[in-house]
Amino acid sequence: MAERQKLTALITVGDEEEHIGPCIESVRFADEVVVIVDASAGGRTEQIAREMGATVHVNDYKGAAAQKNFGIPKASHPWVLVVDSDERVTPELAHEVQEVLRRDGPLDGYRVYRQNYFAGRLVRGCGWQRDDVLRLFRRDRSKYIERRVHPDIIPADGKPYRTGHLKGRLLHYTFDSFSQYLYKHGRYAEWASHDREKHTPRVGYRHIMLRPVWRFFRQFVLYGGWRDGIMGFIICWMAAHSVFLKYAHVWERQELGSEAAREKDRQGRDKRG
Repeated sequence: MAERQKLTALITVGDEEEHIGPCIESVRFADEVVVIVDASAGGRTEQIAREMGATVHVNDYKGAAAQKNFGIPKASHPWVLVVDSDERVTPELAHEVQEVLRRDGPLDGYRVYRQNYFAGRLVRGCGWQRDDVLRLFRRDRSKYIERRVHPDIIPADGKPYRTGHLKGRLLHYTFDSFSQYLYKHGRYAEWASHDREKHTPRVGYRHIMLRPVWRFFRQFVLYGGWRDGIMGFIICWMAAHSVFLKYAHVWERQELGSEAAREKDRQGRDKRG
């Protein structure tokens, strides 16, 4: 049997002392575990990671993509498996990853479907069952696109990048409670607005009114959110609300910018007059 390529498991984390231990345990099959800790994180996350034998680096958080791009060069091995602290690698997925490493490819990256849980309950619909992320990749060919929310991998060298899907799943414990969901909800919407602003020259009624309605309809009706009952309704309603908040933030910055420009123009006219 051919000797397999070596693997670094890369975990980026904030204050997650409840999750970091089980997360590291799930990637014990990797040859190295590297944990990137947000410099502003409190608690015992960093201490727990070190005690469990991980290589730990502390970095100022400037977004999910920036944090992961900081971590990729810290990996010692040619293949990298990225896992968030609220995720767990199943034994089936671990076995499949090792098979990829034995073949050394043949692709450059592999996407993984996530099995999502909300407050400990499996989410069967809402579009969450379609959730897949590119998490196993060749270190020297891969980097994250600079985006603050939900960044994805792009080729680091600009050359064609071949990807496939693995069958095993990541267990994703998204939010431990509704209170935690609410806490992160507004922050994620504000971050996402900066990414969306680059592609939205002017916010109108269709962004503020129609897009949230479409998001709810798509996730609750078309993607089966109704299958999850009240929990599904809450998830889909909050998803629609996040779309509203995202465009509201963009609108606010555009309006403030326009007002500032108009005021500067008025001042200039007054001086000339």
